[in-house]
Amino acid sequence: MNQFWQHIAPKIRTSSQVDGVKRIVDSALIHAIGSKYHLAYILASVYHETGGKMQPTVENLNYTSAERLMQVWPSRFPTIASALPYVRQPQKLANYVYGSRNGNRPGTDDGWLYRGMGDIQLTGRRNYELAGEKLGIDLVGNPDKALEPSVSADITVRGMRDSWFTGKKLADYDREDGYDYYNARRIVNGLDRAMDIAELAAFFERAIIQWKSEKF
Repeated sequence: MNQFWQHIAPKIRTSSQVDGVKRIVDSALIHAIGSKYHLAYILASVYHETGGKMQPTVENLNYTSAERLMQVWPSRFPTIASALPYVRQPQKLANYVYGSRNGNRPGTDDGWLYRGMGDIQLTGRRNYELAGEKLGIDLVGNPDKALEPSVSADITVRGMRDSWFTGKKLADYDREDGYDYYNARRIVNGLDRAMDIAELAAFFERAIIQWKSEKF
Protein backbone atom coordinates (compact mmCIF):
# COMPACT_ATOMS: atom_id res chain seq x y z
CA MET A 1 0.00 0.00 0.00
CA ASN A 2 3.05 2.29 0.11
CA GLN A 3 2.52 3.28 -3.51
CA PHE A 4 -1.03 4.36 -2.67
CA TRP A 5 0.21 6.72 0.06
CA GLN A 6 2.97 8.05 -2.16
CA HIS A 7 0.48 8.88 -4.88
CA ILE A 8 -1.94 10.78 -2.63
CA ALA A 9 0.83 12.60 -0.74
CA PRO A 10 0.32 15.87 -2.68
CA LYS A 11 -3.16 16.19 -1.14
CA ILE A 12 -2.96 14.02 2.00
CA ARG A 13 -0.11 15.47 4.08
CA THR A 14 -1.11 15.64 7.75
CA SER A 15 -1.54 12.80 10.23
CA SER A 16 -5.20 13.80 10.65
CA GLN A 17 -5.80 13.49 6.91
CA VAL A 18 -4.02 10.13 6.83
CA ASP A 19 -6.16 8.89 9.73
CA GLY A 20 -9.27 10.02 7.87
CA VAL A 21 -8.32 8.16 4.71
CA LYS A 22 -7.54 4.99 6.69
CA ARG A 23 -10.86 5.25 8.48
CA ILE A 24 -12.84 5.57 5.24
CA VAL A 25 -10.90 2.77 3.53
CA ASP A 26 -11.39 0.45 6.52
CA SER A 27 -15.14 1.09 6.54
CA ALA A 28 -15.30 0.59 2.76
CA LEU A 29 -13.61 -2.78 3.01
CA ILE A 30 -15.81 -3.87 5.93
CA HIS A 31 -18.91 -2.93 3.97
CA ALA A 32 -17.83 -4.71 0.78
CA ILE A 33 -16.90 -1.77 -1.40
CA GLY A 34 -14.99 -3.85 -3.93
CA SER A 35 -14.88 -1.40 -6.84
CA LYS A 36 -11.93 0.93 -7.19
CA TYR A 37 -14.32 3.45 -8.74
CA HIS A 38 -16.67 3.36 -5.77
CA LEU A 39 -13.86 3.76 -3.24
CA ALA A 40 -12.30 6.57 -5.28
CA TYR A 41 -15.60 8.43 -5.41
CA ILE A 42 -16.20 8.02 -1.68
CA LEU A 43 -12.74 9.41 -0.88
CA ALA A 44 -13.21 12.28 -3.33
CA SER A 45 -16.59 13.16 -1.83
CA VAL A 46 -15.23 13.17 1.72
CA TYR A 47 -12.25 15.29 0.64
CA HIS A 48 -14.60 17.83 -0.93
CA GLU A 49 -17.22 17.87 1.82
CA THR A 50 -14.64 18.31 4.60
CA GLY A 51 -12.58 20.92 2.78
CA GLY A 52 -9.71 18.46 2.47
CA LYS A 53 -9.56 17.74 6.21
CA MET A 54 -10.84 14.14 5.88
CA GLN A 55 -12.47 14.44 9.31
CA PRO A 56 -16.14 14.83 10.29
CA THR A 57 -17.32 18.43 10.31
CA VAL A 58 -20.36 20.43 11.42
CA GLU A 59 -22.20 22.63 8.95
CA ASN A 60 -21.15 26.25 9.45
CA LEU A 61 -24.29 28.37 9.63
CA ASN A 62 -22.63 31.45 11.11
CA TYR A 63 -23.03 33.75 8.09
CA THR A 64 -21.53 37.20 8.48
CA SER A 65 -23.40 39.11 5.78
CA ALA A 66 -26.94 39.43 4.49
CA GLU A 67 -25.63 39.36 0.94
CA ARG A 68 -24.15 35.90 1.41
CA LEU A 69 -27.39 34.58 2.90
CA MET A 70 -29.23 35.87 -0.16
CA GLN A 71 -26.78 34.02 -2.42
CA VAL A 72 -27.10 30.72 -0.58
CA TRP A 73 -30.87 30.81 0.00
CA PRO A 74 -32.33 33.22 -2.59
CA SER A 75 -35.91 31.99 -2.14
CA ARG A 76 -35.71 32.34 1.64
CA PHE A 77 -34.01 35.72 1.63
CA PRO A 78 -35.14 37.81 -1.35
CA THR A 79 -34.07 41.10 0.26
CA ILE A 80 -31.38 42.47 2.54
CA ALA A 81 -34.05 43.28 5.13
CA SER A 82 -35.28 39.67 5.22
CA ALA A 83 -31.75 38.31 5.68
CA LEU A 84 -30.40 40.74 8.29
CA PRO A 85 -32.08 39.09 11.34
CA TYR A 86 -30.20 35.86 10.57
CA VAL A 87 -26.70 37.28 10.23
CA ARG A 88 -24.43 35.72 12.89
CA GLN A 89 -27.45 33.80 14.24
CA PRO A 90 -26.65 30.17 13.31
CA GLN A 91 -29.28 28.48 15.48
CA LYS A 92 -32.03 30.84 14.39
CA LEU A 93 -30.96 30.42 10.78
CA ALA A 94 -30.94 26.62 10.96
CA ASN A 95 -34.43 26.49 12.43
CA TYR A 96 -35.70 28.85 9.73
CA VAL A 97 -34.14 27.34 6.62
CA TYR A 98 -34.44 23.70 7.73
CA GLY A 99 -37.68 23.88 9.69
CA SER A 100 -40.48 21.61 8.37
CA ARG A 101 -38.04 19.87 5.99
CA ASN A 102 -36.50 16.38 6.01
CA GLY A 103 -38.67 15.32 8.91
CA ASN A 104 -37.89 18.36 11.06
CA ARG A 105 -40.86 19.36 13.19
CA PRO A 106 -42.10 22.95 12.84
CA GLY A 107 -41.79 25.14 15.90
CA THR A 108 -38.96 23.04 17.38
CA ASP A 109 -35.16 23.18 17.48
CA ASP A 110 -34.91 20.31 14.95
CA GLY A 111 -33.36 22.44 12.23
CA TRP A 112 -30.46 23.19 14.54
CA LEU A 113 -30.18 19.81 16.24
CA TYR A 114 -30.15 17.94 12.92
CA ARG A 115 -28.02 20.35 10.88
CA GLY A 116 -25.33 18.86 8.68
CA MET A 117 -22.76 16.71 10.51
CA GLY A 118 -20.18 14.15 9.46
CA ASP A 119 -17.89 13.36 6.55
CA ILE A 120 -20.88 13.57 4.21
CA GLN A 121 -23.10 15.89 6.17
CA LEU A 122 -26.21 14.10 7.38
CA THR A 123 -29.04 16.66 7.54
CA GLY A 124 -32.61 16.51 8.85
CA ARG A 125 -34.34 14.53 11.57
CA ARG A 126 -35.67 11.93 9.09
CA ASN A 127 -32.17 11.20 7.79
CA TYR A 128 -30.73 10.93 11.30
CA GLU A 129 -33.52 8.49 12.14
CA LEU A 130 -32.92 6.41 9.00
CA ALA A 131 -29.15 6.25 9.50
CA GLY A 132 -29.56 5.42 13.18
CA GLU A 133 -31.93 2.56 12.41
CA LYS A 134 -29.55 1.14 9.80
CA LEU A 135 -26.57 1.38 12.15
CA GLY A 136 -28.44 0.25 15.26
CA ILE A 137 -27.76 3.43 17.23
CA ASP A 138 -29.89 6.33 18.50
CA LEU A 139 -28.91 9.27 16.33
CA VAL A 140 -32.17 11.13 16.90
CA GLY A 141 -31.57 11.24 20.64
CA ASN A 142 -27.83 11.75 20.20
CA PRO A 143 -27.23 13.61 16.91
CA ASP A 144 -23.65 14.49 17.85
CA LYS A 145 -22.78 10.79 17.46
CA ALA A 146 -22.76 11.50 13.72
CA LEU A 147 -19.46 13.28 14.39
CA GLU A 148 -17.80 10.24 15.92
CA PRO A 149 -15.17 9.18 13.36
CA SER A 150 -16.19 5.52 13.02
CA VAL A 151 -19.91 6.33 12.95
CA SER A 152 -19.37 9.06 10.38
CA ALA A 153 -17.34 6.73 8.17
CA ASP A 154 -20.07 4.08 8.25
CA ILE A 155 -22.77 6.66 7.47
CA THR A 156 -20.71 7.85 4.52
CA VAL A 157 -19.86 4.45 3.07
CA ARG A 158 -23.22 2.79 3.62
CA GLY A 159 -25.12 5.93 2.73
CA MET A 160 -23.38 6.26 -0.63
CA ARG A 161 -23.61 2.52 -1.26
CA ASP A 162 -27.28 2.22 -0.34
CA SER A 163 -28.77 5.57 -1.44
CA TRP A 164 -29.43 7.15 1.96
CA PHE A 165 -28.78 10.75 0.94
CA THR A 166 -30.68 11.51 -2.29
CA GLY A 167 -32.04 8.18 -3.47
CA LYS A 168 -29.02 7.64 -5.75
CA LYS A 169 -26.27 5.12 -5.01
CA LEU A 170 -22.75 4.30 -6.17
CA ALA A 171 -23.81 1.41 -8.39
CA ASP A 172 -26.13 3.69 -10.39
CA TYR A 173 -23.11 5.21 -12.15
CA ASP A 174 -21.22 2.07 -13.13
CA ARG A 175 -20.47 1.99 -16.86
CA GLU A 176 -19.12 -0.75 -19.11
CA ASP A 177 -16.12 1.43 -19.91
CA GLY A 178 -15.50 2.72 -16.37
CA TYR A 179 -17.48 5.06 -14.16
CA ASP A 180 -19.51 8.25 -14.50
CA TYR A 181 -17.75 10.36 -11.91
CA TYR A 182 -19.50 13.54 -13.04
CA ASN A 183 -23.10 12.42 -12.55
CA ALA A 184 -22.22 10.43 -9.43
CA ARG A 185 -22.37 13.75 -7.61
CA ARG A 186 -26.14 13.19 -7.55
CA ILE A 187 -25.54 10.62 -4.79
CA VAL A 188 -24.91 13.50 -2.39
CA ASN A 189 -26.00 16.84 -3.82
CA GLY A 190 -27.26 17.34 -7.36
CA LEU A 191 -24.43 18.44 -9.64
CA ASP A 192 -22.92 20.99 -7.28
CA ARG A 193 -19.12 21.11 -7.94
CA ALA A 194 -19.51 17.88 -9.93
CA MET A 195 -16.48 18.41 -12.18
CA ASP A 196 -14.17 19.30 -9.28
CA ILE A 197 -15.15 16.13 -7.44
CA ALA A 198 -14.85 14.04 -10.60
CA GLU A 199 -11.24 15.21 -10.94
CA LEU A 200 -10.58 14.31 -7.30
CA ALA A 201 -12.07 10.86 -7.88
CA ALA A 202 -9.79 10.29 -10.86
CA PHE A 203 -6.85 11.29 -8.64
CA PHE A 204 -7.82 8.77 -5.97
CA GLU A 205 -8.52 6.10 -8.59
CA ARG A 206 -4.96 6.39 -9.90
CA ALA A 207 -3.71 5.91 -6.34
CA ILE A 208 -5.88 2.85 -5.81
CA ILE A 209 -4.56 1.33 -9.03
CA GLN A 210 -1.08 1.67 -7.52
CA TRP A 211 -2.29 -0.23 -4.49
CA LYS A 212 -1.34 -3.82 -5.21
CA SER A 213 -4.44 -5.36 -3.61
CA GLU A 214 -6.49 -8.29 -4.81
CA LYS A 215 -9.65 -6.35 -4.02
CA PHE A 216 -8.92 -3.87 -6.76
